[in-house]
Amino acid sequence: MKAVIQAGGKGTRLKGITGDTIPKPLAQINGKAILEFQILQLKEYGIEDIYVIVNHLGQKIVEYLGSGEKYGVHIHYIFEDAPLGSAGALYFIKDQVRDEDFILIFGDIIFDIDWNRMIDFHTKNHALATLFVHPNSHPGDSDLIITDEDQKVISIDSKNNKRNYWYSNKVNAGLYILSGSILNGMTCEQRLDLEQDLLLKLINHNENVYAYSSTEYVKDIGTVERFRSVEQDMINKIPWCRNLSNKQRCIFMDRDGTINEHCGLISKEEQICLMSGTAEAVRRINMSGYLAIIVTNQPVVARGLCSIEDVERFHKKIETLLGEAGAYVDDIIFCPHHPDKGYPEENPVYKMECDCRKPKTGMIAEMQKKYNIDLSQSYMIGDTTVDIMTGINAGLKTVLVETGECGKDGKYDVEPAGIAKNLLQAVSDIIG
Repeated sequence: MKAVIQAGGKGTRLKGITGDTIPKPLAQINGKAILEFQILQLKEYGIEDIYVIVNHLGQKIVEYLGSGEKYGVHIHYIFEDAPLGSAGALYFIKDQVRDEDFILIFGDIIFDIDWNRMIDFHTKNHALATLFVHPNSHPGDSDLIITDEDQKVISIDSKNNKRNYWYSNKVNAGLYILSGSILNGMTCEQRLDLEQDLLLKLINHNENVYAYSSTEYVKDIGTVERFRSVEQDMINKIPWCRNLSNKQRCIFMDRDGTINEHCGLISKEEQICLMSGTAEAVRRINMSGYLAIIVTNQPVVARGLCSIEDVERFHKKIETLLGEAGAYVDDIIFCPHHPDKGYPEENPVYKMECDCRKPKTGMIAEMQKKYNIDLSQSYMIGDTTVDIMTGINAGLKTVLVETGECGKDGKYDVEPAGIAKNLLQAVSDIIG
């Protein structure tokens, strides 16, 4: 598979690093240029035929990288005489890729991902385009990807739009797998925007455009602040740790009484209110290298108090509120079932014994498989003995928080490995 790197941007917001004497993709992080990190990561997965699109100070990129021989790859250069946007220069490679799939990367991001997983996802869905999407700490100034339940993209909400709704923190990260066939319509050199002029046209025609959602490390270094943050992450080897080919550590969290205020069975979105310190706690998890996953029983569905779609909307509210505070959860999973019958409004479809309702471990097992989690190095934080029993059953370390029900539900005679005043203290005790 070939790869194309868009490395022609000026990077005006990064002048504090580049001094405008080198192009942004040559900015050095811990002694190595951004482009070097990208090329070496591609090489690790056998992707060795690389096209680099250059414009601003492009000759310096050519002089720095050369033919690619020193990296064990073959580098070809495409010079834009004038900026052609995020997709215009793809015209020059249409004959090289034809109907083959190729990878497209923007030259201002640092990533460490298991490309085999993304390629498999792209292939299994017979996709014309696959976008790498993930939650981030600043969704408000990022393009959001809206998908159906099968992860097919149905729309893209631009960062320039005003959002007056709760949303999933699912952000376009700047990594793509594209079919060369989508370039067939390019007949001449012209300025084109990847999203507006290529991807949205495919989406609007209900073509196979998919979102590959992952917790792996993909961050842009478009500002000095983000550059320094990535620099520190790399010192701490967080990008490598988050690659899903490596075992992950996770902090699982209960929802009601741990993340948000406990107020009985929650069936209305206005009842969702984050507790004090929640955003800071989750933000610390994000910075630590642990995954942050919410695992919650929601029998309100089985009892007929609300629908699956309602619960999903409540979770979008949590994601939105956390995003506004600079934090994110990597995933949310819930059990809608309840075994007991006899409630007036109950939904019989969900009145059943299941493997997912805590303290059973079905939800934990699903997340373990999805994210390659080492349960022995992971934690369960919750406010009930049900949560502690779940953690014990799954082989997790457990922490009881003195919020919500404070462990007074009395359903199981269990002792947690630790007790904390609230979620923030629990997280601080775990990660130090």
